[in-house]
Amino acid sequence: MKMSKKSKVILYILLTIVAVYFLAPFVYMLLTTFKTEGEAIAYPPSLFPKDWHFENYAEAWSSQPFGTYFLNSVLVTVLTTAGTILSSSLVAYGFARFRFRGKNILFMILLATMMIPWDVTMIPQYMEFNLFGWINTLLPLIVPTWFGSAYYVFLMRQFLMGIPKDYEEAARLDGANAFQIYWKIFMPILKPCLIMVGVLNMLTVWNDYLGPLIFLQDRTKYTLALGLASFKGVHTTAIIPMLCITVVMIIPPILVFIFAQRYIVEGTSGSIK
Repeated sequence: MKMSKKSKVILYILLTIVAVYFLAPFVYMLLTTFKTEGEAIAYPPSLFPKDWHFENYAEAWSSQPFGTYFLNSVLVTVLTTAGTILSSSLVAYGFARFRFRGKNILFMILLATMMIPWDVTMIPQYMEFNLFGWINTLLPLIVPTWFGSAYYVFLMRQFLMGIPKDYEEAARLDGANAFQIYWKIFMPILKPCLIMVGVLNMLTVWNDYLGPLIFLQDRTKYTLALGLASFKGVHTTAIIPMLCITVVMIIPPILVFIFAQRYIVEGTSGSIK
């Protein structure tokens, strides 16, 4: 149904109002990073700073080893994303394209694990990783992701179920084995879904606070989320440095989302155009 010009104008006005409503807090946060501590807590609040203090970012970044925190966050995010994509896609490939006894029961058990909150498994995991000698290392944050995620397995399985069997049958006639079919046939087709899973996992890991808080003790192993929380004390909070690092933290997810938004739409719309 074609919309009239008047309807489009009204729709754009409503969308603009909604966009301004959601963007206003971020704009205010960005402008506050250039204020002094006194201006940030002044009442009534002002939108623009009286004097622009661009040095706030440099001072906040140098107040703690945020360079190390940033590298730790990048390392954990990249390795966990790679592990999640590879392991979850392999499991999803098995559930979607193979026939074996008890497949549906195993898949239901896998989905049932999503109902178990992480708070329940937190203490057993800590005891297990402590037995391995992994506490105060990045391994507890990285290694579990290489064993798949039930939610991402479900997403990829649904994606793979929509691919015709003609692809793998033609590959088998050409002499390809099961792993070659997975790697050379299905992985390229899965690209939109893989990117969507990668973005979702990146957002989760990049902003994770509880996991690093439990398993990390040495400040040289901290991630950005832990470093950001250190600005909050018992009695006072360093508002300006905290906001500056927050702005720095949200830049990578925004850039990744801008790059991947087209693939995210394709990943949720189906496997074959």
